[in-house]
Amino acid sequence: MSRGSSAGFDRFITVFSPEGRLYQVEYAFKAINQGGMTSVAVRGVDCAVAVTQKKVPDKLLDAGTVTHMFQITERIGCVMTGLTADSRSQVYRARYEAANWKYKYGYEIPIEMLCKRIADISQVYTQSAQMRPLGCSMILIGMDEEAGAQVFKTDPAGYYCGYKATSVGAKQTEANSFLEKKLKKKKTFTLEETIETAVKCLASVLSIDFKPSELEIAVVSKDNPQFRTLAEDEIDVYLTAIAEKD
Repeated sequence: MSRGSSAGFDRFITVFSPEGRLYQVEYAFKAINQGGMTSVAVRGVDCAVAVTQKKVPDKLLDAGTVTHMFQITERIGCVMTGLTADSRSQVYRARYEAANWKYKYGYEIPIEMLCKRIADISQVYTQSAQMRPLGCSMILIGMDEEAGAQVFKTDPAGYYCGYKATSVGAKQTEANSFLEKKLKKKKTFTLEETIETAVKCLASVLSIDFKPSELEIAVVSKDNPQFRTLAEDEIDVYLTAIAEKD
């Protein structure tokens, strides 16, 4: 346990330090960066794209079972960054909340309401000592019937917001500044441009030339509103196009 100004105040989730900080919640944010993963999501004119690294930690693992992309409803999916077990737990809760909404109200949950619900649950975990905050961050992408393509993000503190483009993970600061520069130059993106922007952002901040097996890309669009993850050969097409442009 770190000493200094945090002495003793980081033992409890619910106790503020004299500076007005909740150290356990801050440590949950640090846990997100532990795996060294970075995820990026970008919203286009009528599409939304999420991209993340795919790391298979062990040669004995079946790479097909390792994923950070999860489908929640037919039109909403998410990319999870942080502790894998915490991420799975949050995804299952999101699926439960989405199914519960459909059962109660007879229509699919809007992406904003789903993100709000998950954020509310995360916020309650910062109030009581019985639960620790989850060390993961969820970026939701989906097609909304009224608002079109949407990107939302929620964190362990229970904050949530809609984004034009966002990132989370070890290289979050660098990725966000890259996306800000891109969005300054160009306000609207087609599906191809959205995917290329997200992949370029990740490749630039990590200084890696990606192979198709090292990336996961999830897409929703107006033409195909179902949440789907791209196969390796589809990813290869986009990577080749980016390489040719450069």
